[in-house]
Amino acid sequence: MTSLFEPFDLAGTRLNNRIVMAPMTRARAKGDIPDEMGALYYRQRASAGLIISEGSPISREGQGYLFNPGIYGPDQIAGWKKATQAVHERGGVIFCQTWHVGRVSHTSIQLNGAAPISSSAKQGGMAFGYNEDGQPDMLAATTPRAATTEECRRLVDDFAQAALNARNAGFDGVELHGANGYLLEQFINAGLNDRTDDYGGSRENRCRLLLEAIDASIALIGAHRVGVRLTPYGTLFDMPSYDDIEGTYLYLAAELSKRGLAYVHLMDQGAQGQDGLPREFLRQFRDAYRGTLLFAGNLDKAEAQKLVDEGVIDLPVFGRHFTSNPDLVERLQHDWPLAEFDPDTFYGGDARGYVDFPTYEEEQARLAREKMIEEKS
Repeated sequence: MTSLFEPFDLAGTRLNNRIVMAPMTRARAKGDIPDEMGALYYRQRASAGLIISEGSPISREGQGYLFNPGIYGPDQIAGWKKATQAVHERGGVIFCQTWHVGRVSHTSIQLNGAAPISSSAKQGGMAFGYNEDGQPDMLAATTPRAATTEECRRLVDDFAQAALNARNAGFDGVELHGANGYLLEQFINAGLNDRTDDYGGSRENRCRLLLEAIDASIALIGAHRVGVRLTPYGTLFDMPSYDDIEGTYLYLAAELSKRGLAYVHLMDQGAQGQDGLPREFLRQFRDAYRGTLLFAGNLDKAEAQKLVDEGVIDLPVFGRHFTSNPDLVERLQHDWPLAEFDPDTFYGGDARGYVDFPTYEEEQARLAREKMIEEKS
């Protein structure tokens, strides 16, 4: 058996263990600039073999939610340096998830009230913007406009620049967000993409924007520092199902195999109430993709170990439990009980539910002190 807690070679970068912390939106960055509290959040969780940051918009246009730390401005790069340094001081590794939401946005957070852009002019999803009273609120995403062919080329450049910015901010690499109904998947999805140019129609054309963005990122920071997240069968944010799902993603598996990436990261949306990713297709993808494979799918320790032992995946990815267990790796390794997460504090707010969860050993020490005081009283 391969232990989840042994080191792993990620394209030349040493991970202290195989446990990966998933990218999770927390919406705590005021002014969309990473701050000291965010740095503390990542420092606390740096025992993970690999941390993938929350989605970081590659431009103001790519933003669909308030208070998300971007990766396109100098203040944001400086802010992220605090987090990457904090993780590295604890011997951790951190990749930046580069993100463009596409149509999952709202005019209230776009420059000059512009419409979001997408593969097609089809509305879908919810955004976190400003309501008519100027207050932050969840809103139906604004109907987008279809990006022009020239804008598609500019989007590729934006992803590449974000990769370079991430390296300048101290990240060990980037993960392009090609999942969860956001921009790159809006092009991949045949049920949504109705374009007739080089970025629509055939599976090769629908996957073109993703592959060009990956190639442009590779050109600036190297393939060993580039990963990508995908959600085959994903239906989040009103993404339609379509007949060519398996063919499309097996085509991507073959294309991504040629590029020597750091990894491919697949996500199963079943835990979010969406269509699940069949485990049989996960095995098909594994057979088609020659490289390191990450998988997130509401895993527990037993299933993660089983999938690694069977050679189906290389690195298991854990999400929500990392919010309430900064020492999740240690808890899993020693079979210590897990602290419950609090969905009410996932998005927005202050330190509560963000950086105030103790480690298991800190909690046990507190209980021991309380018992000692009680016995003396």
